[in-house]
Amino acid sequence: QVQLVESGGGLVQAGGSLRLSCAASGQNVNLYDMAWFRQAPGKEREFVAAWQQSGFGRTYYADSVKERFTIFRDNNKNTLYLQLNSLKPEDTAVYYCAAEFSSGNNYYSAKRYDYWGQGTQVTVSS
Repeated sequence: QVQLVESGGGLVQAGGSLRLSCAASGQNVNLYDMAWFRQAPGKEREFVAAWQQSGFGRTYYADSVKERFTIFRDNNKNTLYLQLNSLKPEDTAVYYCAAEFSSGNNYYSAKRYDYWGQGTQVTVSS
């Protein structure tokens, strides 16, 4: 069983920055592929960024966040991070951390991930 706890969300003005954290616990959690998704009101959950532990730390980003967001991981702390820079009002959403043990290329699909955190709210004002 894996548990994920997000933190770091908040209210920020457009152009500002936030750093989200996802603390992971459970057996062999350092071997899991992990990702960030987000969900805005009235919209489906969408892929933001992924860290493929099975791919030796390869990272992937949604086009909408490339060059603004950075995903990174500290395996010593079993923590996944998402650095959000140059935030826009359209980045407003609940951000979720997800984890999956089995390897795969469909890192962008929410259906792939078995474990989810409770989410942390990010609100960007214009």
